[in-house]
Amino acid sequence: MTHHPSNPSSPARFETFCPGRRLASPSHPSLWREREMESLPVPSVQAMVAATGGAHVPARYLRPEVAADAVVNDGEAAIPIVDFQRLLHPEESRDESARLHAACQEWGFFQLINHGVPDGLIQGMKANIQGFFGLPAETKQQFAQQRGHLEGYGQLFVVSEDQKLDWADVLYLNTQPPQHRNMRFWPDKPDTFRSKLDAYSAAVKNVADRLLVIMSKNLGLQPEVIANKCVGGLQSVRMNFYPPCAHADKVVGFSPHSDADLLTLVLQVNEVQGLQVKRDDDTWVPVHPLEGAFIVNVGDILQIFTNGRYRSVEHRAVVDTERERLSVAAFHSPSIHATIGPLTELVSDQEMMMYKTVDHESFMKLFFSAKLDGKSFLQRMKL
Repeated sequence: MTHHPSNPSSPARFETFCPGRRLASPSHPSLWREREMESLPVPSVQAMVAATGGAHVPARYLRPEVAADAVVNDGEAAIPIVDFQRLLHPEESRDESARLHAACQEWGFFQLINHGVPDGLIQGMKANIQGFFGLPAETKQQFAQQRGHLEGYGQLFVVSEDQKLDWADVLYLNTQPPQHRNMRFWPDKPDTFRSKLDAYSAAVKNVADRLLVIMSKNLGLQPEVIANKCVGGLQSVRMNFYPPCAHADKVVGFSPHSDADLLTLVLQVNEVQGLQVKRDDDTWVPVHPLEGAFIVNVGDILQIFTNGRYRSVEHRAVVDTERERLSVAAFHSPSIHATIGPLTELVSDQEMMMYKTVDHESFMKLFFSAKLDGKSFLQRMKL
C-alpha cells in the first residue's frame, strides 16, 4: 500500500511515511522519541488539473511502467466477500469465519458487508469528504501540512525534489485515540466535518477491533492475545482525491505498496473505481466495491504477528480519464507499548520464527531507514 526516498542512507530516510505506520504529531512527542517527520510540499494535482484541464502531465508524474502491467479482465477474479453479521450469529459464524480465515490467508483482502456502521454516518462522511475537496484551493490550504508535520492537506512520501509523484491530493489525520489528534489540521469546513469524522473513526475502529477478536479465534488463539496488544491502539485516516487524467495509463494515483498496520478499512466515497490488488502471478485485480461495504486488508504487522499465516498484499490506485475518484482509508495499529514480532502462541517447537521481534519504536525506525518498494520492508524484518 512504492514510496520514494531517493537515498536510504541520507537523513531524509526518516522523513517518509506509510499508512499504517503511526507517528505522533510534534504536539504529542511522548508517543515516539523520533525526530520530526515531514513530506516535502508539492503542487496540488487537483488545482493543476482545474487550471490546465489535465491534458498535460508533468514529467514528475509520468510512470511508463503502468501501461505494461497485466490487469485481469472483469469477472476473472474477485476478492472475497464477508458478512459481518453472519460472523456474529452463532448459527452462521462457523462458515463465515472459515470464509474470513481463507480470505486472510489467500488474498489478504476482502469486502465486509453488513458491518453495522449506520448508513447515515457513512453518507455523512462521504458528503463531508466531497465537500472538503470541493472547497476553494485557498480554503483547503488553511489546513495544509506544515514543516515537521505529516498531518494535514497535501501529499505524503515526498522526500526529494526529483522523485516520481502520485496523481493525488490527500488529507491525512490522526483520529484515535482522541488525545492523539492535532486539531490544527482538522478542517472546520464543511461545518459537520469534525463531528462526522469523530463519530466515523470511532465506529470503524470498533469494527476493526471486533474483526481482530474473530481472527484470533480463527487462528486458534485466545481472543485477548491480539486484543491486549491493541488496548490504546492507534488509528489514522487518509482521505484521497484522485483527479482525472487524460493520460491515465501513464500515471499512478497511489504507488504499489502494502500497508504496515494490522488492518486497513477503506470506504469508496464515489462510484469511480481504481483500487487494484496484486496477485502471486504479478497480475493486478481490479476491486469493484459493493455499495456501503468496507474493503479490508491485512497489514504487515498482522502478517508478522501471525508468522506469515495471514498475508499483507501489494495494492495500488489507478485514475480515471474523465472523473475524479475519492476514497477514505482508516489504518489500525497496535498500542505504542506493544512489541512487534511473531506471537509465540502460534509458533510450535518445530516451526521457525520468520520475523524479528522488536519494540514498536524500533519497528518504526527500521521502517524509516530504507526506501519503500512494494513489500520490501517485510524482507528487512525477516530473520
